[in-house]
Amino acid sequence: MRAQPNASHYINGRFVDDERGAPIPVIYPATGETIATLHSATPNIVELAVEAARAAQPAWARLKPVERGRILRRAADLLRARNDELARLETLDTGKAIQETLVADAASAADALEFFAGAVPTYNGELVDLGGPFGYTRREALGVCVGIGAWNYPIQIAGWKSAPALAMGNAMVFKPSENTPLSALALAEIYSEAGLPDGLFSVVQGYGDVGAALVQHPVTAKVSVTGSVPTGKRVMSLAGSLMKHATMELGGKSPLIVFDDADLENAIGGAMLGNFYSSGQVCSNGTRVFVQRGLHDRFLERLAERTKKIRIGDPLDPDTQMGPLINKAQHEKVLGYIETGRSEGGMLVCGGNIPSLQGFQGGFFIEPTVFSNVRDDMTIAREEIFGPVMSVLAFDDEDEVVARANDTEFGLAAGVFTRDLPRAHRVVGELQAGACWINAYNLTPVELPFGGYKQSGIGRENALAALGHYSQVKSVYVEMGDVASPY
Repeated sequence: MRAQPNASHYINGRFVDDERGAPIPVIYPATGETIATLHSATPNIVELAVEAARAAQPAWARLKPVERGRILRRAADLLRARNDELARLETLDTGKAIQETLVADAASAADALEFFAGAVPTYNGELVDLGGPFGYTRREALGVCVGIGAWNYPIQIAGWKSAPALAMGNAMVFKPSENTPLSALALAEIYSEAGLPDGLFSVVQGYGDVGAALVQHPVTAKVSVTGSVPTGKRVMSLAGSLMKHATMELGGKSPLIVFDDADLENAIGGAMLGNFYSSGQVCSNGTRVFVQRGLHDRFLERLAERTKKIRIGDPLDPDTQMGPLINKAQHEKVLGYIETGRSEGGMLVCGGNIPSLQGFQGGFFIEPTVFSNVRDDMTIAREEIFGPVMSVLAFDDEDEVVARANDTEFGLAAGVFTRDLPRAHRVVGELQAGACWINAYNLTPVELPFGGYKQSGIGRENALAALGHYSQVKSVYVEMGDVASPY
């Protein structure tokens, strides 16, 4: 089960290490065993990565966008060709079921590289007619960007951040989560093989101090973070104090609204995807499921039937539908929320226990869990749990549920299930969330922007919006006549 990479970091087109850095044990979440040991970046490693990026970026930005795009497209093809091995690596790193990582991780990164490869040649400035004189705008690269990833979708996040950054002519130094450091190294190798010049995409490992060192380095121009709200606030504060660009894709406590007329099986399927996929470790999950009273009891009954059939076990078994949580700390945190839900009056419909799995006693598994009788003021309805815990809440009418859905500091995502499409669009228009679904949940095609309102973030990943966040606008005034001067 070993997954030891060639070295801890990838800088300037090669693997490098510095064993003076703090050790980073890589734990396989299904068994608790250590499958690799890396080292956190020392100040020297950080300096090597930033300097390599600074040296390589200007020539890269001067290339025609279509030339940059060709390299990204070749990298996308390599990601797809190696999807099986990358999926296995991601499963070992995260514990997610391989039936998920085969379709949702490297494949999503490849989609991002392919999209931005094609989009950037047409992403231009504007011509402005000034009645004789004229002006135009240019979209120019920021320079050296920093990407800081989360542990739930490591290679996807690395792709979502690096693709628009590189397409626009920037360089990126990427720091994966210390919990899942492996697949970003594989992406860096693929970029090199695809022809990306050395220094433009480097990977440095480390804890929060390494991320801070990258953000406050005088050369770096921007940071993009995927993570929790507290982490985002700390990084945003640091970046803001230095007047650096920043985008934040943070957590949520998203509402999923099911009206009486919804297709029952589809609504339940959406709720399960929005709570149990990736063992519930998805920032956009619809963990507050509001069900109209006319459908509420039937919804709960059928939901329990389907939830109890979810197959938990060996993440490398293609038939397994749910793997473990990422680590012991998260496991204990989620179990604590389940106990709090019980103590505050929630009714446990199903789950809530640690399954007994032969050969995986050291793993961090939790049964998919459903609470009913949940009130809006309960802890499990207010705080992001980041585990397979669904709260089901009853409601009576549209105005009521919209007000309750919006009563949160978060605003990442929301979903509506109904056959009444005018109502669906009306409700979505009132929901305070950056990513919304109608009769679906948690689908994030690269063609659509992804990001949150309120505490859930600033800026957007994906789509043309991401190119805007990795570029700056230059205005140029062109005088066609004489200079009118009073002097």
